[in-house]
Formats: sequence, structure tokens, C-alpha cells
Amino acid sequence: MSAFYGAVARFYDAENSDKTDDLAMYSKLAAETAGGILDVGCGTGRVLIHLAGAGRSAHGIEKDRAMLDRLELKLNLLPQLREYITYVYGDVLTHQWSCDFGLILLTYNVLMHFHELDEQIALLRNLRGCLAADGLLVIDLPNAGPAFASEDSDALNLERSFLDPDTGHLIMLQSVSYLDRARQVLGVEWIYDEIDGKGVVRRLIAPHRLRYFFLPELRLLLERCGFALRSVQGDTEGAPYDAESERMIVHAVGI
Repeated sequence: MSAFYGAVARFYDAENSDKTDDLAMYSKLAAETAGGILDVGCGTGRVLIHLAGAGRSAHGIEKDRAMLDRLELKLNLLPQLREYITYVYGDVLTHQWSCDFGLILLTYNVLMHFHELDEQIALLRNLRGCLAADGLLVIDLPNAGPAFASEDSDALNLERSFLDPDTGHLIMLQSVSYLDRARQVLGVEWIYDEIDGKGVVRRLIAPHRLRYFFLPELRLLLERCGFALRSVQGDTEGAPYDAESERMIVHAVGI
């Protein structure tokens, strides 16, 4: 995971500037929560900064230094938010916290970065150890069903175009993906074509792997690690989860 985000960190915020649909959900959860908030894989602080902007303190952990460097740049421009945000550079599988959290967030696809069963168990057991007695774990994942039902394609897809705010250069983002259904792993080659003012194109190819989860296996995994699945939603607005849902947003509590 770290090598991928280290390569693309400078593009990350511009590329994902339209990813805001889940922020109201996290505001609502924060308002309903007593105690601290932990954002796992906090990256450049998309969710942390949103919560801080609403006056809510939150803590993050991130394994990629380049992503945290981008968070620092943001906080330099928003110094009034520093009192609300703390974070550590570290491995969530082994890091030990000095407090319990009332709300632990595995936001947009974070769990998919943990491909192997031993990693998943280590992650969830460590998070169970720092969840308050009445705390809530929230995991936001794509619904695997539609992806597995779709036809395979090796087409090169234009995902989006955006401007790099650091250079003003146009970035054209393309992808080629493949789905290993036996291992439930999506492999993607992200292709960033950076076009400067003279029309020179510089290409970055960043391979990435994400593991899909189906609800029954996630339920068993949670139970093995000391959690009980409380509810499942199909989108960030709380729609019921079904086979056609875009997302699978799981709420779990300790047992």
C-alpha cells in the first residue's frame, strides 16, 4: 500500500476533490459519539479536516509519509484546525494507543488494502483493543456483488482529468484493471499522464491491488476478532443494503 500512495500522493487530493458524499455521514456519527475518534489510514486528512472544521477532535494513523506530508501542507494553510487534529506515522497492525476511542473509522475502501487473512485479523483485533466499551467501528466498502457479476475487460479506461494544483499541469488519469475472482483481488494499473505547458507528456504507472469482501465473510471475520455486526447500509445516506447497492457500510460493536 505504501509504495502506491507514495508514488501518487501529490495527485491524491486533486484527483479525489469530488469525494465528499460520505462526509455528512461521518459528521452525524461524530455527533452521536462520546469519546475520541480514530481515522485509520487517514491519508492526507480528507475526513480528519472535515471533522476538525466542524469543531470535533480526531486522531489519525497513516503508514505513508508522503500522504502525511500533504496533510501537513494543508494544516499549514489551516492553522486554526491544528488543535483538533493529531496523527501518528505508524503501522495500524501493531501500534498501541494510550486511550480508547468511541468511534473508529475505516473510511472509503481502507479495509481493501489488507489482502491476507492474518493482516485482517491483526488489524481488527488491534482495533478491538482500543474501542471503548460502548464504541462503534464503521467500515465503508464497495458492494462486491456487482463487480463480480460484471464481464471482464482489458480496455484502457479514461477515469478523469484534473489539474495538478502544485504545477498547473493537466493530468489525464487512465486505468487497466483485472479481477482475480478466486482471490477476490482487484488489480489496477493507474496511468497518470502529466502534460506540461509545452505539451510534454510524462507518464507515471502505479499498480495497485484491492481485496473485495462479501458480507458473510466479513461478519465471521468481525466475530472472530471480538465484534458483532450491528447494521449494514447500502449507501452513505443509510439506504438498506441489498444485491444492487453501490456500497456496503458496516457498523460493528464490541462483544
